[in-house]
Order: sequence, then structure tokens, then C-alpha cells
Amino acid sequence: MALTAMLLLAALLLDAWAGEPRWLWSRLPHPAVVMGRAVAALDRGLNRGRARRARGLLALLLLAGGAGALGLGLAALPFGWVAELLLAAILLAQRSLAEHVQAVAAALRVSVAEGRGAVAMIVGRDTAAMDEADVARAAIESAAENLSDGVVAPAFWFLVAGLPGILIYKAVNTADSMIGYRTPRHEAFGWAAARLDDLLNLVPARLTALMLAALGGQIPAWRDIAADARRHRSPNAGWPEAAMARALGVAVSGPRSYHGQIREFPFVNPDGRRDAGAGDVVAAVGLLWRAWRLMAGMVALIAAAALALG
Repeated sequence: MALTAMLLLAALLLDAWAGEPRWLWSRLPHPAVVMGRAVAALDRGLNRGRARRARGLLALLLLAGGAGALGLGLAALPFGWVAELLLAAILLAQRSLAEHVQAVAAALRVSVAEGRGAVAMIVGRDTAAMDEADVARAAIESAAENLSDGVVAPAFWFLVAGLPGILIYKAVNTADSMIGYRTPRHEAFGWAAARLDDLLNLVPARLTALMLAALGGQIPAWRDIAADARRHRSPNAGWPEAAMARALGVAVSGPRSYHGQIREFPFVNPDGRRDAGAGDVVAAVGLLWRAWRLMAGMVALIAAAALALG
């Protein structure tokens, strides 16, 4: 545990310092891209004929099993700790998340049109008709949700199960983002990926919400955060979004458009301000870094405690 925690702390620091260097990933495929290619290949090869749900489960087992086996193999190498450190840093996304969300705030201060273009890089909804508040809310939601599944959850699973843990988590999360949708093609085939992703994010999402609530002085409102989270369409994303919304005093989620069709989602923290702007997005970025510092501190304490206990 001590070594795993120390490697995780080093990976958190390395990711915060280096982020996603373009010079490297313009020359090599990012591990997440490789995972995406594997998911696409399994989708092409298995998503046909009958028993689509069983075929999707087989695809998930192959994907997760391959990721876990790779992690075990790399960790067992003579200098496996180097692979663990580098891959953990690569699969954490703190700096890149903060930079993308900060870019939305900067663009929104130029114009709403610029803000729409920046937020389109990090959300999947339609952006053409967004006003300033819509853009800001989308950026804040993305900040909260991706803090959970891009930083806290990978760190959590690395701490629990080392390199196999973080690789399995990222493989499942990638699969969910590609095939875990209720569309005619993927509703059955992607069912297993979506359900396992929900399970793997169950604890990290609530840990993220707890950190954001503590940092935002919202622990006394925890019951309200929990109630807000249950208003969300996702069993997990609502938790960090509700805590972030309360910390900033804004309402998030609400109606939005996908593929030209308005979806009437309820607001999370419905009594919060609905005129969010660039300043709120900047405040959200500040919370991202405060949460990162809190998490790094907790990991350091775990490492110290594990060393003290021998």
C-alpha cells in the first residue's frame, strides 16, 4: 500500500506539472486512444446478430481482462514501478481538465460565440443556440463530472488495485463513453459496459462530492446535495455536479439539446442562480485545483500511515 500510494502521489504531481504534452501525443497514440480503438474493433466484430447483450458482456470481459492482464504484466517487470508511475500520470487528467474548462471562461469573456466553440470541445450536447448561461453551466457540469471520472476515480482504483485497477477502470469508462448509450445499435450491446461503469464510479463520485462540499463549505447541506443528485439522470454524475453547484451557488443541468432535440432535464440545485457566467467557470477551475490539493494531501497521509505501520 505504501509504494502504491507513493506512486500515486508522484503520478498526481507529474500530471499536474506536465498535463498532456502535444509534442508527445502528436507522435504516439495516447493509451485512451488505443483503448478506444479496441472498443471500436469489438463493436464491429461482436455487435451483430442475436444475443447482443451477451455479446456485449463478452466484449467487456475481453476488454477489461486484457487491460488487467497488461497491468499485471507491466507491474511485474524489473522496473515495473516506472511503468506504473508513467501510466498512472498519463491516465489522470487534472491539468488537461482544468485547462479545457479555463479555456471556456477565457473564450466566453471574448464573446458567446467563442464560448460556444470552446465548450463544444468538452461536451456532447448541441451548442449552436447556447446563451452565456448555457455555456457556463455546461462547462461547470463538465468540470464536476470529469473531476470524478477523470481524476478521482482513476486515482481511487489505482490506490485499490494498482496498475491493473486503473487500466481496467479506464477501459470500462472508455467503453461506456463509446457504446454505453440507449440507441438502437448499442442499448443491448453496451448494457454491460454502462452498468459496470456505474458500479466502478459509485464510490469515487460520492468521494468527489464530499470533497467539493467540504471545500465549498456545504457539508451542512449534504442532505440537499444528495437530494439534488437524485434529480440527475445519471446515478453518479449528479453527485459531483450537485456539490459543485452548491459550492458556486448556481443551478446546473436543466434543459438542453441533443441532435436537434430538446431534452427537458430538471435543474440540479434549482434554487441556485441561473445566470452563470465566465466568473463562475473560473471559480469552478479554482475548485478543481483545491480538490486536487486535498486529494494529494490525503494520498500523502495514506502513504505516511502505511510506512509507519510497516
